[in-house]
Amino acid sequence: MRFLQVFVMLFLPFLTMPLLAQQDYFFPEKTFFKEGVPTPGEFLGYEIGDFHTRHDRLVAYFYELARISDRIHIQEIGMTYEQRPMIIATITSPQNYNNLENIRQEHLQLIDPQVSLPAMGQMPVIIQLGYNVHGNEPSSSEAAMLTAYYLTASEDPEVLRYLEDAVIFVEPVLNPDGRDRHTNWANMHRGFPPVADANDREHNEVWPSGRVNHYWFDLNRDWLPLVHVESQARLKFYHTWYPNVVTDFHEMGTNSTYFFEPTKPFGSENPIIPRSNYDDLNNLLAPYFANAMDDIGSLYFTKEVFDNSYPGYGSTYPDIQGGLGLVFEQASSRGHLQESIHGEVSFAFTIRNHLVNSLATIKGTVENKEIFLRHQREFFGGAVKQADGHYASGYVFGDAGDRNRTKAFMDLLLQHKIKVYETGRDIESNNKTFGAGTSYIVPGNQPQFRMVATMFDTVTTFHDSLFYDTSAWSMVHAYGLPSSAINKRAWRNVSLGQQIDSTFLNSQSFPVLRSDYAYLFSWQDYNAPGVLHELQKKGIIAKTAFKPFSIETLEGIKEFSNGSILVPVEIQKMPAEELHSLMSDLAKTHKISIEAVKGGFSTTGIDLGSSSFENLEVPKPLMLIGEGISQYEAGEIWYLMDSKLGMPLTKVDILDFNRVKLENYNELILVNGNYGLLREKDVQKIKNWVEQGNTLILQKSAVTWGITNKLIAEELKVKKDTVTEDAPSLRLDYGSAEAIEGAKVIGGSMYRVDLDITHPLGFGYTNRDLVVYRNSNILLNPVKNPYSTVAVYKNDPLVSGYISSDNLQKLPGTASVLVSKLGSGRVISFVDNPNFRGTWYGTNKLFFNALFFGPIIEVPEVRE
Repeated sequence: MRFLQVFVMLFLPFLTMPLLAQQDYFFPEKTFFKEGVPTPGEFLGYEIGDFHTRHDRLVAYFYELARISDRIHIQEIGMTYEQRPMIIATITSPQNYNNLENIRQEHLQLIDPQVSLPAMGQMPVIIQLGYNVHGNEPSSSEAAMLTAYYLTASEDPEVLRYLEDAVIFVEPVLNPDGRDRHTNWANMHRGFPPVADANDREHNEVWPSGRVNHYWFDLNRDWLPLVHVESQARLKFYHTWYPNVVTDFHEMGTNSTYFFEPTKPFGSENPIIPRSNYDDLNNLLAPYFANAMDDIGSLYFTKEVFDNSYPGYGSTYPDIQGGLGLVFEQASSRGHLQESIHGEVSFAFTIRNHLVNSLATIKGTVENKEIFLRHQREFFGGAVKQADGHYASGYVFGDAGDRNRTKAFMDLLLQHKIKVYETGRDIESNNKTFGAGTSYIVPGNQPQFRMVATMFDTVTTFHDSLFYDTSAWSMVHAYGLPSSAINKRAWRNVSLGQQIDSTFLNSQSFPVLRSDYAYLFSWQDYNAPGVLHELQKKGIIAKTAFKPFSIETLEGIKEFSNGSILVPVEIQKMPAEELHSLMSDLAKTHKISIEAVKGGFSTTGIDLGSSSFENLEVPKPLMLIGEGISQYEAGEIWYLMDSKLGMPLTKVDILDFNRVKLENYNELILVNGNYGLLREKDVQKIKNWVEQGNTLILQKSAVTWGITNKLIAEELKVKKDTVTEDAPSLRLDYGSAEAIEGAKVIGGSMYRVDLDITHPLGFGYTNRDLVVYRNSNILLNPVKNPYSTVAVYKNDPLVSGYISSDNLQKLPGTASVLVSKLGSGRVISFVDNPNFRGTWYGTNKLFFNALFFGPIIEVPEVRE
């Protein structure tokens, strides 16, 4: 320890910012600070910008401020997967804090159009400053400490006014796990003096990057789907307050400058949001940011890029809640010092830019607080009026065969404060029947109408053809649930039942009667794979049905479709009484119906001893990860296996593949990525292993890799674009290149495919019509074997989102899922991602089927 102290002292002169200049560098001139409140530098032992601050030290500093000052109070809103606390600091005047619950209750009156409008002149405005959702964009969390110090220690009358007129929430780190991953990397490779060369290892972190959370997800896409514990905790806190202004601080490429809103007009904006959000509120605050940046001489830009349309960002979700979400982007030092076209970018410089805009946000919001408070009230009142003019008065949804998937969607709606009701009677809509007791109603006429439309509506026409992210987000389709919009005329006949709350389905019991012969459960239920895994983990032999049947159970005749699971009693090593206890526990835990039978004779279809029941192998999966491979798609599968199945997944770095004994596994998963690091002998190793009867699962670009390396003999569909084909010598303006070429990218949209539900990969589905998510331009011709193209794009496939007319013409008839024979094994190819962002419940079962049924898939021979 003594050596470390001496070492730091010796090299302090080489750090990027002289110590004595720190205070003047970061804060406005003539700022007076209260004695006894430690600066971040005094507490940490180094000045802000000299090192990246670990999450635990950052949290400790906030607690120290709260110990010393009555202006700041800390609460933990949750824990990350790696058990790091998620904290939010409440910074306001002591008088406001002592009256905090009354302030909150009065503020919540703004979101309820049915209650009287409070006296807004006396109400504090609610500001939430959010930092560091991408862990390797670390400057904002350092700025959060400086912001908290400034608000806690400053004696400036203007700051005291902020504390009187606002309740300010500071969430210093939105992604603690990712931040520490990057912090350790940057500090570990820091030079003394720092190395500015962009090629230095400090500026090029290894896979997985600190951008993502524990499961390698981008949390800045998760405000809508709410897959992860961080997002769920954050949204729960959000809805206790409904802040008026919410910030979202980021970093971008080193050669850029600084971005603040407004974003690109119209093309990047969500059409369901009132224009006042973009035209008035954004332009109201922009001069505050411009002045702050002008004062310190920092370059910036606005109105050009970035997305305000996808509702799952931290800077867009508040827009749908009557607030103003603001995105800020700072050119990154990706370490402590890096060269750029604008000169050297220091960590301290990036921190200062975020700091001045944090303070400008507070200043601008407080000085215009009544405008923001009134906007929020008008927003929710306007939502009810907007619902009256909408094409649908409400929506009905539900899947009687899969109550757990229905419940998962219901939970999502409730977390977003959407009102849901049971159906009072059967509803016929859009050629579908929605039964009472198994389907549910969401009225449009409610304050959260805009969130309702976000969940259910589809959009296929857009102002622009360039998208920063996905262009489709209708969550009812992501969950694969039958649904229908109900027009005003039909709405008159709708009978609303009891309003749903979070106890939905929890009160139901799932008793299992004892059998000495066999147990059966449907594969339609989303939780069925989890039950199967638990059985296999206990050494239970299970079979799956390749044909439908009906049979007399101890509770009457029941029908079972393809994929249904049979658990015979007599052939198990486990005693019958113990097996019954296990089945009862699994039914209760997974909330799934398990039927007992006393004999194997079916009333229709196959008997239980038929060869159409096949024994299931225990999955032993391995997934390659590492350099060149999509951390997002690998993380999606890892998360799915952990959270939905409780199944361990072996993850092997691609550089270590040569030492892996593949015979220990029966399934190998390759997600989207570049597999160029696999050598020729590695490819041959995989090929030999598949030929011996194993299963290779490929996803997106891994499919093209499989074709290139002759693991599968399928064909990519190649069709030239119209411009090149019809007019090869056509001249185009240079300035139009971005728009024309960008429009050719399928960046994220929803489509209908025809699914073969008789194929093992289609087991558990009862409707051939399936909605899939596509975010690539890979087009694959159907397999030459007519039985092996499991899912194919329909003739009119687009459901929601943007696609160019050229691409839309190419898509019909191409494959989405297919199986190829290789020796005694098989290769399963997913052209699309069935697990996108952990929220595509509707297509997860395709992947589950590949996992559990892949080893028993036979590719039928085609006779001449």
